[in-house]
Amino acid sequence: MIETPHVPRVRASRRRPLRRLAATGAILAILLGGAAPAFAAATPEPAATAAPAPALTLVPADNGVLTPGADLAVTVSLTAGGGPSTVSLAIGTQPLADRAALTRWSAGERDGVAVADVGSVAIDAQGTPGAASAPIRVAAANPTLLGRPAGVYPIVATTTTASGATLVSTSAVVILGPRAPVSIGVVVPITGPAISRGLLTSDALAELTAADGDLTAQLDAVAGTTAILAVDPAIPAAIRVLGDAAPGTARDWLDRLMNLPNSRFALQFGDADLATQVQAGLTEPLSPLSLVSYVPDGTAPETATPTPTAPESAAAADVAPTDIGDARAAVYWPATGTAGPSVAAALGAFGTAEEPALTLVPSSSTSAGADGARVGARVDAAASALLAYDSTISDLLRTASDAGDAVQRDASLAEATAQIAFVDGSTPLLVTVDRGTDRSRSNLRAAILAATGAPGAAPATLDEIVASPPSASVEIIDAPADEARVADLTTLLAEEQTIGRFATILDDPTLLTGRQRAEILQLLSATWRADAAAAQTAVADHRSATAATLDSVGILASDVNLLSYGADYRPYVRNGLPWPITVTLIAQPNNPRLIMQNRTDATALPANSNTRVAVPVTAQIANGTVTVDMRLMSPTGEPIGTPTSIAVEVHADWENIGLAVLGGALVLFVGAGIVRTVLRRRKAARANTATESKDEVSE
Repeated sequence: MIETPHVPRVRASRRRPLRRLAATGAILAILLGGAAPAFAAATPEPAATAAPAPALTLVPADNGVLTPGADLAVTVSLTAGGGPSTVSLAIGTQPLADRAALTRWSAGERDGVAVADVGSVAIDAQGTPGAASAPIRVAAANPTLLGRPAGVYPIVATTTTASGATLVSTSAVVILGPRAPVSIGVVVPITGPAISRGLLTSDALAELTAADGDLTAQLDAVAGTTAILAVDPAIPAAIRVLGDAAPGTARDWLDRLMNLPNSRFALQFGDADLATQVQAGLTEPLSPLSLVSYVPDGTAPETATPTPTAPESAAAADVAPTDIGDARAAVYWPATGTAGPSVAAALGAFGTAEEPALTLVPSSSTSAGADGARVGARVDAAASALLAYDSTISDLLRTASDAGDAVQRDASLAEATAQIAFVDGSTPLLVTVDRGTDRSRSNLRAAILAATGAPGAAPATLDEIVASPPSASVEIIDAPADEARVADLTTLLAEEQTIGRFATILDDPTLLTGRQRAEILQLLSATWRADAAAAQTAVADHRSATAATLDSVGILASDVNLLSYGADYRPYVRNGLPWPITVTLIAQPNNPRLIMQNRTDATALPANSNTRVAVPVTAQIANGTVTVDMRLMSPTGEPIGTPTSIAVEVHADWENIGLAVLGGALVLFVGAGIVRTVLRRRKAARANTATESKDEVSE
């Protein structure tokens, strides 16, 4: 919920003096003339923001690949504030020896590297809104370039700004020559944003799969490439569960994903953090339960839910909602840098004899690659089979995919190409364009193509990488657990068990438990690791929602007076859930003056309603106050909601007293009527007798 910030109100009694002062000041300013600027000068000016230091970037053309006989072309870029200057370009006289030398050069260590000047260009970044760029082209016939053997050569751009600051930018170019092909596999995640809801909503899917949406950009980037897809199965599940209610763009996106020929494997549902699950003591990764609660009203799901509790209409379908196509099973990709030896060993225990479990880890997490050395794609560790992706190259591809402009992107890709040039073809090379959000399709596609199109690269599928023999046996370096995330997961799992017991009031408990599990998996998403504060807020909001769910069913009752021996007490049972519930009302008086039906079953209580439940009550002769304790239980005996108590004032003998009074009154009324009738008749008889006597005397 977005809250409007509170703006304190100024009382009218305060505004009027301020207005008078302002008016007085204005009059004085007019009268005094030149004194007016003194008032203006007294107003403090906002502090000036320090301008960022100018930076120089060197970007070789064609990702740094220089074919024999071609000119050396580079672009130099100077950010705003650099002022007019001349940028000089130099190239190493000898190729770099190995990857370690390239890494040191890229980090700015130039000791021991001899270079020769080959060109320069004037550039002026003064007053430009972003950066000024200029090309430098060195002809192939330049004596400095002629006759160079194949290899990776360092290049450096240098300038001195108008302020006297020296700026340096390094890169490298690869002069092509004969080399053995290198099998390269590029893993690309297909994931959505970090969410706390179990599945993406229809509106979210419409935005993400629109022409300019993030999911569309990801498929555009991998289409036509040999990228190995790591797909979050929660995305196709969200589309399939919505069925016809899913946006047309989302259904088209799913068809497109399923028809891509790329090899692939499934991430955990929601890209849930595997390391946190193992570190929390789970014996196997969490899996989604039924997703039937996300099916829109009146819409039949196109696919089955992955549990036997799914409706028959859904269970008849052939494709599970989490299906991502023809995928290799039992492949696990913990968030980069989170998988220590215990995590790798735990994940290595899964899989089958036909498809053993494989865990993706960065090469820097292994003993062989901790110092940046090359590690083959297939290696083994104790109790686990590994797919090791090259940390250095993968970091460069990730940086390129996240770059804010083409200059920074191309600079990273040129360095990645130079790194690949040092890889021999003895074993396959695995790299990743690691997890990220809101990446442009052009950046992501450029990163993929830079790896698969590097000199000597032979794109490899996942099956080809897996089938290659292990190149070494390595040790996994320990990775500290994120204690906050582990604690959050422990708490969430405990609350999930509570929800599981509570859900027994439903005919289909997975309506609640499936939703709870899906939300926990989404809260575990590796994407949340990028913003710990936001992750904590999401967990706190989820826990508040869980507490509200547990409090959504309860008893509404008030104190009563019982004026008869027998009656029905009718408290309300509150159901705040969107589904009907079945509960048992337990009523226990604390005094024998009152006898109540101990158990009253209330079945199919409507959703989002308060429903009366009739409880037979019998009072004894004695009067007094009786406390009745009431609570709800599920059909399986689980306590539901918060118990409550009411006071019952018993006045059972008032009924007999009332009957006696009424009976006495009736006797009095009847008796009085009889007496009155008798007296009236006697009086009439006496009157008749007197009349007859007078008649006789007159005769």
